[in-house]
Amino acid sequence: MAKIVVFNEYGGPEVLHLVDAPDPEAGAGQVRIRVKAAGVQPFDCATRRGDFAAYNPLTFPVRLGNEVAGIVDQVGDGVTGFADGDEVIAYLDMQGYADTVVVPAEQVGHKPAKMPWAEAGVLTASGQTAYTALDELRVGAQDTLLVHAAAGGVGSFAVQLAKARGAQVVGTASERNHDYLRSLGAVPVTYGPGLADRVRAAVPQGITCALDAIGGEALDVSLELLGSTERIVTIADWARSAQLGIRRIGTERSAQKLDDLTRLWSEGKLVVEVAETVPLSRAAEAHCLVETGHVRGKVALVVD
Repeated sequence: MAKIVVFNEYGGPEVLHLVDAPDPEAGAGQVRIRVKAAGVQPFDCATRRGDFAAYNPLTFPVRLGNEVAGIVDQVGDGVTGFADGDEVIAYLDMQGYADTVVVPAEQVGHKPAKMPWAEAGVLTASGQTAYTALDELRVGAQDTLLVHAAAGGVGSFAVQLAKARGAQVVGTASERNHDYLRSLGAVPVTYGPGLADRVRAAVPQGITCALDAIGGEALDVSLELLGSTERIVTIADWARSAQLGIRRIGTERSAQKLDDLTRLWSEGKLVVEVAETVPLSRAAEAHCLVETGHVRGKVALVVD
């Protein structure tokens, strides 16, 4: 039997429960993965709370989780490039909180041998969201990018991916995370009142684009600094972004993006920060951590 985390009603972290389920079988074009680690995202928490229920109601019971890492133990018909025992990273939809998952082979990549399981498990969702945002903003070597919530999951990936493209990066964070941002190559600034002036002081030449991963004042500050919504995107604030006419983006996922992320990690150009590892059976605790809003990097669920 497989172990999966489900919830049967919207609510706080306590609605998450670990239950038994029949082992899934890999069909044609699929692989089965025995999960070693899975990432926890703010999106998961929002889904559990019912933040999207008004326009996207769910049918219970509901599962969560869009990123995993583990070991292939079953290969479906027609699959090439993977075999039993391969260590892999995968992206999937609403089923990652489990000890066993089945995933289309085109959504799976090989894990670098030296990458720790927890890092592999939290790589793909936030990494590909950051990748998508930089593509949307057309970030290149000529740019100075402002990243709001730069010490978080998406923000920390965005800083590093932008640096890999040759851009200069300014990142907002609490002062306790400033040294961390410097280690990633960003110029840190403290969020809160007076942010626009602090950004101007940090980069007198000005910014050319902005990625918001927190919402609220970050959108107003970005618009004040840039004077136009053309090169601002957000992943966080639906209501305020709609009022200001700022694009809210999702994640365009692909095997190519996943391969690029693992290649950058192997080259030493991408650090994956895992703030905490929590057993799968205690998924509610992982959600409590994420909902504090003060997590550096990502929280991983781990399977023994």
